[in-house]
Amino acid sequence: MRFVLVAVWALLLVGCGAPRGAAIQSEIIGGGSPETRSDLAIYNVTKANLPAISRWPAPNSDGNYSWPSRGSAPVEKPIREFDRVDVIVWDSEESSLLSTPDQNTVQMRDMQVSAGGTIFLPFVGSVHIAGMPHSAARARIQRKYSEVIPSAQVQLNIKQGTRGTVSVVSGVTRPGPITLDDPSFSVLNAIAASGGPDKNLKNPSVKLIRGNRTYLRPLDQVMSSASYDTFLRPGDKLAVEDDRRYFRSLGAASKEAIIPFTKSEISALDAMSLIGGLSDARANPKGILILREYPQSAVRQDDKGPDNARSVFVIDLTTADGLFSAGKLQIHSKDTVLVTESSVAAGRTLLLLLRQLTGAAFDVSRL
Repeated sequence: MRFVLVAVWALLLVGCGAPRGAAIQSEIIGGGSPETRSDLAIYNVTKANLPAISRWPAPNSDGNYSWPSRGSAPVEKPIREFDRVDVIVWDSEESSLLSTPDQNTVQMRDMQVSAGGTIFLPFVGSVHIAGMPHSAARARIQRKYSEVIPSAQVQLNIKQGTRGTVSVVSGVTRPGPITLDDPSFSVLNAIAASGGPDKNLKNPSVKLIRGNRTYLRPLDQVMSSASYDTFLRPGDKLAVEDDRRYFRSLGAASKEAIIPFTKSEISALDAMSLIGGLSDARANPKGILILREYPQSAVRQDDKGPDNARSVFVIDLTTADGLFSAGKLQIHSKDTVLVTESSVAAGRTLLLLLRQLTGAAFDVSRL
């Protein structure tokens, strides 16, 4: 009777399959060649095909950074719209259009530069000065006055308006507006003046809003290359925020979770470390699968893109080529890193269950 029960339970286990926490490699990719699968493309990650894969377009816009050129700082700070200026005209003529006999200066104070970049001056009219450095603007005003008052000498004072500031919005110790007193004031200057990045940010990126455009760049790249430390302009807005990119960890990994990016670029080998490595008792080190979905527009029939929008990259961590190649393959945001389960582990689980059932059957036969 005991052996009959064991046989019945064994057949049931074989029919249902042993309980597992992850797929076996063959269940995902089958035979494993692109020619035999029409629903997905399969690529073994090796030194031979890494150069082609690295040139493929990104599967999504996450991590596609754009950034304005650093440019060159002006020698003098230019006058901007909404700045306020004082114009003082020195006039020594006896019959002056501006001054009276008992005064030799006329002071026109606290005039706001219009949205069109002009100021209005008596007997001269509108004069455009926005975008000009102090010396050039003063020379232009004096030239205009010299046409009606030959002996006129002009003094020009400038007070920066509200448009002469940048706003550091978030992600720093002291957010708020900063007055641009220095024409060479840069992104890193603004972050430093705001107390530096928030200590709770693990992988900060810098967002720059300029006019109608938004730029994004990892902070470590801005800090490592002077070409990214862009000179700021009045009206710019800065925010320091955590990198929103992530990948998924599933299967026989030590940790199944949503894993945020901890640096600007993460390789498949980095991903193995971030997930805590492989489960020693369950994982198949020859079957690390990176599942990635490309837009249909990226699909190509040459080596300039994937053969299918649904692509699977197979990594073998038991070979030197596989390990080195995993260190070169870049993980993209929203990738799924699936650690497949070893078929030996599944068999071990089945044997353990049979052993437990044998003991249970023995106990039943004794009833």
